[in-house]
Amino acid sequence: MKKILIIEDEKDISKMYQTSLQNDGYEVVLAGNGEEGLKSALESKPNLILLDIIIPKMDGFSTLEQLKKEKVTKNIPVIMLTNLGQDEDKEKGKKLGAVDYFVKANFTPMQISAKIKKYLK
Repeated sequence: MKKILIIEDEKDISKMYQTSLQNDGYEVVLAGNGEEGLKSALESKPNLILLDIIIPKMDGFSTLEQLKKEKVTKNIPVIMLTNLGQDEDKEKGKKLGAVDYFVKANFTPMQISAKIKKYLK
């Protein structure tokens, strides 16, 4: 079973994505802040990470940077899933190693799940 780590501080949002992804047959691990997310990624070695940018303790960009520095996590695809839709944020995310960038308001959890599938083949 493929494992997805969701690093998101808003519990309602992470639960909504968790339910949708579990219904699609994925194991889902939740982390509420950047530090917890990094620790969880190193321990659980997920197949994919959904990462918000505005999160406590360590923002999404810093978390992404750390994930890409670690041998264990550097090849895990990271998708930024955030409300920041500015082009410079998208460029920064891609430059730091994110494979994709989705603005939450533009997609339903089912649409996100469909987009995730191509990274989990």
